[in-house]
Amino acid sequence: MIGVIVNTAAVIIGSLIGLMLKKGIPKKFTDAVMLGIGLCTIYIGISGTLKGKNTLILIISIVIGAILGTWMDIDKRINTMGDWIGQKFKSSSGSVSVAEGFVTASLLFCIGALTIVGSLNAGLSGDNEMLFTKSVLDFISSTMLCVSLGIGVLFSAFFVLVFQGSIVLLAQFLQPILNDSAIAEITCTGSLMIIALGLNIIGLTKIKVANYLPGIIVAPILCWITTLL
Repeated sequence: MIGVIVNTAAVIIGSLIGLMLKKGIPKKFTDAVMLGIGLCTIYIGISGTLKGKNTLILIISIVIGAILGTWMDIDKRINTMGDWIGQKFKSSSGSVSVAEGFVTASLLFCIGALTIVGSLNAGLSGDNEMLFTKSVLDFISSTMLCVSLGIGVLFSAFFVLVFQGSIVLLAQFLQPILNDSAIAEITCTGSLMIIALGLNIIGLTKIKVANYLPGIIVAPILCWITTLL
């Protein structure tokens, strides 16, 4: 778990630095940075979707994820929590809500092969090298994200801890399911949500991305089912 703890700490420290930098930057610059982050987020999402191999799995994952997420009203729950955090810490992120910062950062930090393979390696063999590498990347990313998206990025550290920690602890059980194909489809499904987040950040859409999050769990399950057919 040392790799996960280091990764979580990197996000927290990077976010705190970003919050400190944010205070000294005029709004017109933070707005410009936010648009830049939005465009980069869209690019990252597009790059990730190209890793998918099965379009049908993507479609079904998104559809089932949307149904489950809307039924559970995940977006509202996260926004409620985000509003509470925003009031508690009296933090303002301009046009970006705390919830949007949280979801954006959580997806960016936890979607991809580096996250899943690194966590599996840590759980199966105690090899934390990939997670240490990811920690450096997330430290830099969290600093930049926090400048434009605010305190919500800081609280994504909790998601990093839970998500990666769960994979590490359950590595023996998850290894057969999280094969290369499943990782590719998780990345593809999550990356589609990242594109939606990017569109939200630059103000083109107001997609309730959090309601699609269950799709990330559905994707590897569908991959596992296809191996049985």
